[in-house]
Amino acid sequence: MTHLRKISLAVFSTLASVTPVAGFAEEQKEGFIEGSTFNVLSRTFYMNRDSRKGQSTATGNGYSEATAQGFIAKFESGFTQGTFGVGVDAFALMGIKLDTGGGRNGFQSSFDVLPVDNDGEAEDEYTKLGGSVKARAFDTVVNVGDVFPSTPVVSFGDSRVLPESFRGVTATNKSLSGLTVQGGRLHSMSQPQSTSMGDKFATFYAGQVNSPWMGYFGGDYEATEQLTLALYGSRLKDAWDQKYASASYVLPLSDQMALTGSVNYYNATDEGKKLLGKFDNDIWSVKVALKYGSHTFALSHQRNQGDDDFDYLRQSDSIYVANSIQYSDFNSPKERSWMATYNVDMNNFGIPGLSFMTRYGKGTDADYSNANSTYMRRDSDGNPLKDQKRWERDIEAKYVVQTGTLKDLSLRLRQATTRATAFESDLDEVRLIVEYPISVL
Repeated sequence: MTHLRKISLAVFSTLASVTPVAGFAEEQKEGFIEGSTFNVLSRTFYMNRDSRKGQSTATGNGYSEATAQGFIAKFESGFTQGTFGVGVDAFALMGIKLDTGGGRNGFQSSFDVLPVDNDGEAEDEYTKLGGSVKARAFDTVVNVGDVFPSTPVVSFGDSRVLPESFRGVTATNKSLSGLTVQGGRLHSMSQPQSTSMGDKFATFYAGQVNSPWMGYFGGDYEATEQLTLALYGSRLKDAWDQKYASASYVLPLSDQMALTGSVNYYNATDEGKKLLGKFDNDIWSVKVALKYGSHTFALSHQRNQGDDDFDYLRQSDSIYVANSIQYSDFNSPKERSWMATYNVDMNNFGIPGLSFMTRYGKGTDADYSNANSTYMRRDSDGNPLKDQKRWERDIEAKYVVQTGTLKDLSLRLRQATTRATAFESDLDEVRLIVEYPISVL
């Protein structure tokens, strides 16, 4: 174990005795020190995935399993006083292997719980350190360094032990009431299981892309208390241009009832050297949700009208369509999908902090007849796959401790089952996530 890792473990052990508080966000105070926060999130993460068709894993039987402990420590300073202020953000991330189910840790696959070597052996632990310098002028904040953008066209992923990050420059402006404008230029990424802070860009379907940078710009606007709009664009240099638009409207029907309607739309086209081939894809979704007291029921419909998979950065959350769920995104060429979702909050039933969710989505008509060479999928005879179908059912339970020493400790159990024709996996998956936020400063 390196000297740095010994220090990291000592720090995390000390922080574990600090009393937790409700959440991480606090109102920013003026001054570099006065406005500083230091928070640690302890995350215990268990995941198993049973690929029913026996897709390749470390054991060769299609089953992957791993348990890991993560610590996510973040320091955010305030800004020096005055019209122009400067500050720093820094973080230390540590993942520790607890168990890999007899070596069944997913090998080189989308399981991505722990970093593995070429033989599929998981690392015992891995640490990542990063940070950024930030500056504030009036209502604009600029960060330079390791950043965590959150937009519909590029968004860091946080669905594994440690979060994803990017390296580059970002800017956020909130000068106008209700309007948040964001932009940035990124030149590398660090996926959740990666030990490097400067990996090349990689996408879910095409893998690593030799693109020098990614830029994005756009904004979210709260037009009224009921209406929210968003418009963004991005460029993965020499790979794609993406445009995104959305609208959401909440219609109160009574004190206990409200109806929400939303629409999301992406257009993606090839760009520059066309590293991912030629394509011009449109994908959109519409969703209607009825909330009555503790219950919410939603129906959504989604279509990819392009000839290729709608691709996005690997392990990121950069896909805001309604039917992107635990495993499936229902984003194959020509695919049409429907989904029904039910949520219930048990607070009104005398169990505050407990909630349940279940949903079922079905996709049909996926057709690779006109896909380019990057995204083409063929059957065993070499013919493009046509008339492909799939469905996914998710069940989730979550409980957040409301009072006492363990206040804000959360336990989340997620189960997914998906079945498909030749183009996708049949799998059963279980995830258990236990999180404990600690405020140090």
